[in-house]
Amino acid sequence: MAPEAAARPTRAELRLAAREQSRAQRRGAAKAATRAALFRVAVPSVAALGVAGAAGVTVVHEQADRVPSQASAADAPDRTAAQQTAQQTAADLDQAAQASRGDARQPLSGAQPGDGQPTATPTAQPTAQPAKPKVVMPVAQHGLGELFGAAGTHWMNRHTGIDFPVDGGSEVYAVTDGTIRTQWNPFYGYMSILKMPDGTEAWMCHLRAYKVRKGPVKQGDVIAYVGSSGNSTGPHLHFEIRPPGSGPVDPLPWFLSNGLDPR
Repeated sequence: MAPEAAARPTRAELRLAAREQSRAQRRGAAKAATRAALFRVAVPSVAALGVAGAAGVTVVHEQADRVPSQASAADAPDRTAAQQTAQQTAADLDQAAQASRGDARQPLSGAQPGDGQPTATPTAQPTAQPAKPKVVMPVAQHGLGELFGAAGTHWMNRHTGIDFPVDGGSEVYAVTDGTIRTQWNPFYGYMSILKMPDGTEAWMCHLRAYKVRKGPVKQGDVIAYVGSSGNSTGPHLHFEIRPPGSGPVDPLPWFLSNGLDPR
């Protein structure tokens, strides 16, 4: 007898088989997409990159077995993009780690303002004081006659200076730097008044003549000549010291304080 012919599948069976095949294809494509997404996750180190690479190769092989013949090359995982993403992430992490190590190695340069440490207050430098003018004697010859405060018939009250009994015509010197002005007074006679930088005035009286009538002079300059003008009993130099805004004071302590002893 001839073998029995194989039964032909019905249309319903063909449709059912086609649906099953379509479902299998969709499930395979979903699994492949999931594996590709997992493969794109960045790894923090080079060792993890090696492991991820091996896993990616395995996924590709498995996918090649399961992708149906109708699938195109576009459906395969993008290995190049995944590797670039992983390498970029690893480079970023390595750069951040190097920056952190660099910050840790940075030495402290000392306590900074605002970190709880007291800040140093600059020490005030002393202000330089102007040099004290050098003082010289008003005449070359030492020795005193009448002293400050002496009483007598020659003065209305008390003697307001000290007298240097020297010969007429002797030179009179500027005792320090300053400015000269001259005037006449019936009691003091011809006067040279030297105003010093601090405002103190030196009065030199009973003069015979002036050499400097007005203007700046230096200590030791010849400014006049001894005489006996005004209320005077003979040639001598009457010398007074008058501080700013004050009347006459004893010239002897002033000379002594400047290292000179006219006695």
